[in-house]
Amino acid sequence: MTTNTTTTDPQTSPAEYKPGPHQISPPPTPPPAERKGKKRGFIWVLLLLAVVGVTAYAVWRASQPGLVPVSQNQGGKGKTGKGGGAFGPTPVVVTKAKKMNVPVYLTGLGNVSAFYTDTVKTRVDGQLMKVDFQEGDNVKEGQELALIDPRPYQVMLEQAEGQLARDQALLKDAQLDLERYKTLMAQDAIPKQTLDTQVATVGQVEGNVKTDVANIDNAKLQLVYAHIIAPITGRIGLRLVDPGNIVHAADAGGLFVITQIQPIAVLFTIPEDTLPQVMKKIRSGAHLQVDAYNRDNSVKLATGTLLTVDNQIDPTTGTSKLKAVFNNNDNALFPSQFVNTRVLVDTQPDQIVIPSEAIQHGQQGTFVYLMTPDSRAKMQNVTANIVLDNDLTSITAGLNEGDQVIIQGSDRLQNGSPVRMAKADGSTPPGGGGGGRGRGKKGGDKGAGDKGASGGGRRSGGGN
Repeated sequence: MTTNTTTTDPQTSPAEYKPGPHQISPPPTPPPAERKGKKRGFIWVLLLLAVVGVTAYAVWRASQPGLVPVSQNQGGKGKTGKGGGAFGPTPVVVTKAKKMNVPVYLTGLGNVSAFYTDTVKTRVDGQLMKVDFQEGDNVKEGQELALIDPRPYQVMLEQAEGQLARDQALLKDAQLDLERYKTLMAQDAIPKQTLDTQVATVGQVEGNVKTDVANIDNAKLQLVYAHIIAPITGRIGLRLVDPGNIVHAADAGGLFVITQIQPIAVLFTIPEDTLPQVMKKIRSGAHLQVDAYNRDNSVKLATGTLLTVDNQIDPTTGTSKLKAVFNNNDNALFPSQFVNTRVLVDTQPDQIVIPSEAIQHGQQGTFVYLMTPDSRAKMQNVTANIVLDNDLTSITAGLNEGDQVIIQGSDRLQNGSPVRMAKADGSTPPGGGGGGRGRGKKGGDKGAGDKGASGGGRRSGGGN
């Protein structure tokens, strides 16, 4: 046997190597792209096997008894036994429908208006010497607020008084001459024309005296006007003129503005369709109550009385303007403040009311869920009427006094669903459990269901 030995030149690269006729060729090395493709295929096979395994486990899990809970909305017997399925009856919070007197309000939008607003101006010309108030003070009628320089008017008064004294002296002298002329006329010592002239002179001087008296009164009045007096009781605003300025009676602007805020008025509007209800009450002599609320209706600011209704309806808006008056002792209302108003026009007695959160709306209309004596939910159509302040709604049809109305937990209910009574905090009141017994599938064992807060019938499975 002959053995062929081949010597490989170490200087020859693998690419240049060529086997002889009697030599065995080494396996060719696959390219990199082919090796990468085989690796990806192996990964995809592993992923496919993992998906198949998870799917098979899920199918097996679903086929095992006691592992898939029965929906509560089935409302009947499931594989897990009687009651509400694996999780028991749905916990709900209930309240009783009750009767109460329901007020009927008409709502409107309005603005607070000062009962009186006075722009105080000066009646005399002069320099504003001082102001005797702080901006924003509450002032009383007759209180002195400012002073115009009184010295010019004091001089005028003294001049008028001097002129009066002079004319009074002239009058006295003319009257004495008149008496003398009358004596001489009786003696026929003077002509009658002289007597008549003296009579006219006395009358002229008397007129001068009256004019002087009027001038004195006018000067005194100017002195009074130099003292600026509050014409009404109210709240004074910002000062419009500072002390030291010369003011005139002909000035367009005033010195300051006083607004009466106790009492205060509110002007508001209501739709013209509701006006007959108000007019009927006014004609009967009723004093309608008006409540004023803040912008978002969250706080009641004050309660007043309807004063009057405007004499015409605004044709552009179809609303009628009303005026109400408020005592405003706590200054809760401020001029030009926006308010929501409500006029109490009627009170409906003995109306069924329930919490507003119990009312639901669906294709079948407005309805609520009731809790029946056998602890099941019953869908009941109702007719809602008036929404009250305390989150209550009056019901005109569909409910009776004392009905157990579900107010919480109704989002998971259907008609006939088993329920159990719970408190608002999630706990179960004494005697409020609605659970029963569940029967296990394996071995025929009877397992006592958890009562009350534990959720009714127990889950299916072998009795332990």
